[in-house]
Amino acid sequence: MKKEDKIYIAGHRGMVGSAVTRKLRQEGFENLVLRTSAELNLTHQQAVADFFAKEKPDYVFLAAARVGGISANNTFRAEFLYENLMIQNNVIHQSYLNGVKKLMFFGSSCIYPKYAEQPLKEESLLTGTLEYTNEPYAIAKISGIKMCEAYRDQYGCNFISVMPTNLYGYNDNYNPEYSHVLPALIRRFHEAKENGSEEVVIWGTGAPKREFLFVDDLASAAYLVMQTYNEKQFLNLGSGEDLTIAELAEVVGEIIGFKGAISYNTQKPDGTPRKLMDVSKIKELGWNPQIQLKEGIQLAYNDFLHQINSKKV
Repeated sequence: MKKEDKIYIAGHRGMVGSAVTRKLRQEGFENLVLRTSAELNLTHQQAVADFFAKEKPDYVFLAAARVGGISANNTFRAEFLYENLMIQNNVIHQSYLNGVKKLMFFGSSCIYPKYAEQPLKEESLLTGTLEYTNEPYAIAKISGIKMCEAYRDQYGCNFISVMPTNLYGYNDNYNPEYSHVLPALIRRFHEAKENGSEEVVIWGTGAPKREFLFVDDLASAAYLVMQTYNEKQFLNLGSGEDLTIAELAEVVGEIIGFKGAISYNTQKPDGTPRKLMDVSKIKELGWNPQIQLKEGIQLAYNDFLHQINSKKV
């Protein structure tokens, strides 16, 4: 990418898209094309076609998606499949038709089989059954990967895919019902502390292990990959380290200053037992995460407090 190139960030107000936008601006890129969902509905084929025909971006970061935690994924199964398929189909196809030099598609670690060998290697895709609770989202993301591969094979498009692990940080979603596990814990422990509660109840057994990556570390990885990587094989993006939900809850409680007890509602689903990424391929490119988990959670909590003060949550 050159400074004069026109770069479209689809989903620039989401957590991933906003981090990519920040990174590009830090690196001196100013020719950014940004549209809110109100300005451009990416599920509408003609609207996306008109946008690409008018703007003709050189590079595309496809970070727009319908996202959420276990509850949202399992509740809105149809929307998660339909909306994500429509968004990525429209953006990828129009990128091909309008001669985009390079596109990056952001997937998710949920693409892997529920019982895939750990750590999750890129080659494990489609080797087993998916986790039921997020199957529609996973199928949409797998379709996005395969679409990028197909357009590369058939048309020679330089379309690449990256699969982030569980992300958190600035501009996260703290919806009490539909957020991911880490922001959900931040909100739950904060409200327990503010309300003087003696107990915080966590979904599931606390035994599943999860890996987390601060979203600004993801953005630095995406920037490097966009500059240097041109292969068909998608890349895992993660920290390469994980911990149990119970351990995570202890860390969050400590950072927020909650003094009460932590208990577990074992009637709620655990989800996939473990989702640790093999990140050897991205590290071979010279990338390593810079923000450790405790530091990142503190930064995320500060951002949560800012969202409260500005009445965003």
